[in-house]
Amino acid sequence: MSVAAPAELETLRDWLRWAVSRFGEAKLVFGHGTSNAYDEAAYLLLHALHLPLDRLEPFLDARLTAAERGALAALFARRIDERIPAAYLTGEAWLGEFRFHVDPRVLIPRSFIAELLPEGLAPYVSDTADVGSALDLCTGCGCLAIVLAHAYLDADIDAVDLSADALTVAQRNVSDYGLAGRINLIRSDLFANLRDKRYDLIISNPPYVTATSMAALPPEYLHEPSMALAGGADGLDAVRGILEQAPRYLNPQGTLVVEVGAGRDAVEATFPKLPFVWLATPSAEDSVFLLKREDLAA
Repeated sequence: MSVAAPAELETLRDWLRWAVSRFGEAKLVFGHGTSNAYDEAAYLLLHALHLPLDRLEPFLDARLTAAERGALAALFARRIDERIPAAYLTGEAWLGEFRFHVDPRVLIPRSFIAELLPEGLAPYVSDTADVGSALDLCTGCGCLAIVLAHAYLDADIDAVDLSADALTVAQRNVSDYGLAGRINLIRSDLFANLRDKRYDLIISNPPYVTATSMAALPPEYLHEPSMALAGGADGLDAVRGILEQAPRYLNPQGTLVVEVGAGRDAVEATFPKLPFVWLATPSAEDSVFLLKREDLAA
């Protein structure tokens, strides 16, 4: 459905109200940085007008120029007609305080693991100085590797992805944060090209969407690379590989942290002998598991 913006929309407040109504009318799906029509409309307005993203109220009654109105109309038309996620329209996504460049070559960052670093791992990784080497499997745009580098200041980090396109985006983000000396980007199918590497901490937000769920994805999610989402029939294709191989790549007291979305039941049914620790985050109760190397090796 394409809806032209009325000429009487003059202020930012007018455009915000209109956008929220049109987003609801079009039944847009959110989840790529915002969870509702109001927050997404506000974000797109502020970004497009080059205003601070945390200061909407002072500008609500400001009148827009003709050029600004034209740019907003085109932006909202793409969001509604093409169902493109906001992050791809603006070229940026956020994990907490960290901003990353994104485009359709990479999954839009939304990992629960970022909420755990480093405080959420403190009972299992007793001191940030204990992490001298870390691995981010399925790094995508490099977001978790960059969060790792800020959480564990003494760590050298390998960031792995099978997609060469994703690693190109990751390289840009790593450079933007000045971390090229600490984050090593490697093209690899999980551990295949890591040879004799050993790590104190391995994290991964792998593809884990089941085949049934992939077939039912809303249009917004079809703009993302399917290889970053599809986890096979039960969503555990990559998880199996990680659990089978991780012991060989962890140091004796090493820790593995993996995100599986809604896959807890499938994980526990498939690996009934493993003593999974499920880590609660502010946004999820049972989407991330932790295992120590001795648990995996046993």
